[in-house]
Amino acid sequence: MFLGATTLPLSVTAEQQEDTEIKFAFYSSAWGENTDDGLRLVAFNQAPTRVRLNSIELHGSEEATGSILINIDLEIPAEGYADKEIDYIDLLSGDECIDRTLRENWKLVEISNYTLNPSVRNLIIENTDSFRIYQCVKTISTSWTDLNNNQLIEYDEWVLFHFETRRDL
Repeated sequence: MFLGATTLPLSVTAEQQEDTEIKFAFYSSAWGENTDDGLRLVAFNQAPTRVRLNSIELHGSEEATGSILINIDLEIPAEGYADKEIDYIDLLSGDECIDRTLRENWKLVEISNYTLNPSVRNLIIENTDSFRIYQCVKTISTSWTDLNNNQLIEYDEWVLFHFETRRDL
Protein backbone atom coordinates (compact mmCIF):
# COMPACT_ATOMS: atom_id res chain seq x y z
CA MET A 1 0.00 0.00 0.00
CA PHE A 2 1.16 3.52 -0.70
CA LEU A 3 0.76 6.03 2.14
CA GLY A 4 -2.37 4.45 3.49
CA ALA A 5 -4.07 3.97 0.13
CA THR A 6 -6.77 1.32 0.18
CA THR A 7 -6.62 0.44 -3.51
CA LEU A 8 -3.74 -0.51 -5.73
CA PRO A 9 -2.24 2.41 -7.65
CA LEU A 10 -2.60 2.82 -11.38
CA SER A 11 0.40 1.60 -13.33
CA VAL A 12 2.03 3.37 -16.27
CA THR A 13 4.74 1.75 -18.35
CA ALA A 14 6.79 3.57 -20.98
CA GLU A 15 9.25 2.40 -23.56
CA GLN A 16 12.94 3.23 -23.17
CA GLN A 17 13.19 6.90 -22.44
CA GLU A 18 15.89 9.44 -23.10
CA ASP A 19 14.41 11.89 -20.62
CA THR A 20 12.60 10.95 -17.42
CA GLU A 21 11.21 13.02 -14.55
CA ILE A 22 13.67 11.50 -12.05
CA LYS A 23 17.41 12.02 -12.52
CA PHE A 24 19.78 10.13 -10.24
CA ALA A 25 23.41 9.24 -9.67
CA PHE A 26 25.18 6.63 -7.55
CA TYR A 27 28.57 7.39 -5.99
CA SER A 28 30.92 5.28 -3.85
CA SER A 29 34.34 5.82 -2.29
CA ALA A 30 34.84 2.07 -2.69
CA TRP A 31 35.24 2.54 -6.46
CA GLY A 32 38.49 4.45 -6.01
CA GLU A 33 39.86 2.92 -2.82
CA ASN A 34 40.02 -0.51 -1.28
CA THR A 35 37.20 0.16 1.21
CA ASP A 36 33.84 -1.30 2.08
CA ASP A 37 32.12 2.09 1.85
CA GLY A 38 28.51 1.95 0.75
CA LEU A 39 26.74 3.64 -2.13
CA ARG A 40 25.29 7.14 -2.03
CA LEU A 41 22.29 7.91 -4.23
CA VAL A 42 21.45 11.51 -5.12
CA ALA A 43 18.14 12.03 -6.92
CA PHE A 44 16.46 15.06 -8.51
CA ASN A 45 12.72 15.18 -9.13
CA GLN A 46 11.83 17.41 -12.09
CA ALA A 47 8.09 16.82 -11.60
CA PRO A 48 5.80 19.40 -9.94
CA THR A 49 4.64 16.80 -7.36
CA ARG A 50 6.34 14.73 -4.64
CA VAL A 51 7.46 11.28 -5.70
CA ARG A 52 8.86 8.18 -4.05
CA LEU A 53 11.67 6.46 -5.94
CA ASN A 54 10.79 2.82 -5.28
CA SER A 55 13.50 0.84 -7.03
CA ILE A 56 16.10 0.68 -9.76
CA GLU A 57 16.81 -2.61 -11.52
CA LEU A 58 19.99 -3.02 -13.57
CA HIS A 59 19.41 -5.63 -16.24
CA GLY A 60 22.06 -8.27 -16.78
CA SER A 61 23.97 -8.41 -20.01
CA GLU A 62 24.31 -11.52 -22.16
CA GLU A 63 27.43 -12.52 -20.19
CA ALA A 64 25.72 -12.01 -16.83
CA THR A 65 23.21 -14.34 -15.29
CA GLY A 66 20.71 -11.92 -13.85
CA SER A 67 19.56 -8.47 -12.89
CA ILE A 68 20.31 -6.44 -9.77
CA LEU A 69 17.27 -4.97 -8.01
CA ILE A 70 17.99 -2.05 -5.68
CA ASN A 71 15.11 -1.15 -3.37
CA ILE A 72 15.33 2.60 -2.78
CA ASP A 73 12.14 3.83 -1.01
CA LEU A 74 13.22 7.50 -1.14
CA GLU A 75 10.76 10.39 -1.06
CA ILE A 76 11.83 13.31 -3.27
CA PRO A 77 10.15 16.72 -3.01
CA ALA A 78 8.59 18.40 -6.05
CA GLU A 79 11.34 19.95 -8.17
CA GLY A 80 13.84 19.07 -5.45
CA TYR A 81 16.70 16.81 -4.38
CA ALA A 82 17.01 13.93 -1.93
CA ASP A 83 19.79 11.50 -1.12
CA LYS A 84 20.21 8.15 0.57
CA GLU A 85 23.07 5.99 1.83
CA ILE A 86 22.83 2.33 0.79
CA ASP A 87 24.95 -0.67 1.75
CA TYR A 88 27.51 -1.49 -0.94
CA ILE A 89 26.19 -3.53 -3.86
CA ASP A 90 28.51 -4.72 -6.63
CA LEU A 91 27.14 -2.98 -9.73
CA LEU A 92 30.30 -3.52 -11.79
CA SER A 93 30.52 -7.28 -12.37
CA GLY A 94 29.37 -9.21 -15.40
CA ASP A 95 29.49 -6.51 -18.08
CA GLU A 96 32.11 -6.64 -20.84
CA CYS A 97 32.39 -2.86 -21.29
CA ILE A 98 32.77 -2.24 -17.54
CA ASP A 99 35.23 -5.14 -17.06
CA ARG A 100 37.38 -3.99 -20.00
CA THR A 101 37.37 -0.36 -18.86
CA LEU A 102 38.36 -1.26 -15.29
CA ARG A 103 41.19 -3.50 -16.59
CA GLU A 104 42.51 -0.48 -18.50
CA ASN A 105 42.87 1.37 -15.17
CA TRP A 106 39.99 3.79 -15.55
CA LYS A 107 38.28 5.06 -12.36
CA LEU A 108 34.50 4.86 -12.04
CA VAL A 109 33.22 8.28 -10.98
CA GLU A 110 29.44 7.82 -10.99
CA ILE A 111 26.57 5.76 -12.33
CA SER A 112 23.69 7.95 -13.54
CA ASN A 113 20.73 8.16 -15.91
CA TYR A 114 21.91 11.42 -17.45
CA THR A 115 24.85 12.63 -19.49
CA LEU A 116 26.03 15.92 -20.90
CA ASN A 117 25.72 14.49 -24.40
CA PRO A 118 23.15 11.65 -24.63
CA SER A 119 24.12 10.83 -28.23
CA VAL A 120 27.58 9.70 -27.09
CA ARG A 121 27.68 6.23 -25.56
CA ASN A 122 30.57 3.74 -25.28
CA LEU A 123 32.93 6.38 -26.63
CA ILE A 124 35.68 8.52 -25.21
CA ILE A 125 33.87 11.86 -24.90
CA GLU A 126 36.82 13.94 -23.78
CA ASN A 127 40.41 13.11 -24.63
CA THR A 128 43.14 15.62 -23.84
CA ASP A 129 46.78 15.14 -22.91
CA SER A 130 45.89 15.08 -19.22
CA PHE A 131 42.26 13.92 -18.86
CA ARG A 132 39.89 11.44 -20.50
CA ILE A 133 36.25 10.48 -19.91
CA TYR A 134 34.62 7.22 -21.03
CA GLN A 135 31.08 5.86 -20.64
CA CYS A 136 29.54 2.39 -20.62
CA VAL A 137 25.77 1.96 -20.84
CA LYS A 138 23.36 -0.54 -19.28
CA THR A 139 19.59 -0.95 -19.55
CA ILE A 140 17.63 -0.42 -16.33
CA SER A 141 14.06 -0.25 -15.10
CA THR A 142 13.14 2.59 -12.76
CA SER A 143 10.01 2.55 -10.60
CA TRP A 144 8.56 5.49 -8.71
CA THR A 145 5.24 6.58 -7.31
CA ASP A 146 3.64 9.99 -7.83
CA LEU A 147 2.58 10.70 -4.24
CA ASN A 148 -0.06 13.19 -5.36
CA ASN A 149 -2.24 10.44 -6.87
CA ASN A 150 -0.45 7.19 -5.89
CA GLN A 151 0.24 6.45 -9.55
CA LEU A 152 3.00 3.88 -10.07
CA ILE A 153 5.32 4.83 -12.93
CA GLU A 154 7.86 2.45 -14.46
CA TYR A 155 10.43 3.35 -17.10
CA ASP A 156 12.90 1.31 -19.06
CA GLU A 157 15.87 3.57 -19.66
CA TRP A 158 19.66 3.67 -19.76
CA VAL A 159 22.15 4.20 -17.00
CA LEU A 160 25.66 5.41 -17.80
CA PHE A 161 28.83 4.34 -16.01
CA HIS A 162 31.04 7.45 -16.10
CA PHE A 163 34.78 6.65 -15.98
CA GLU A 164 37.71 9.00 -15.97
CA THR A 165 41.46 8.72 -16.04
CA ARG A 166 44.24 11.19 -15.55
CA ARG A 167 47.52 10.81 -17.37
CA ASP A 168 50.83 11.64 -15.80
CA LEU A 169 52.50 14.42 -17.77
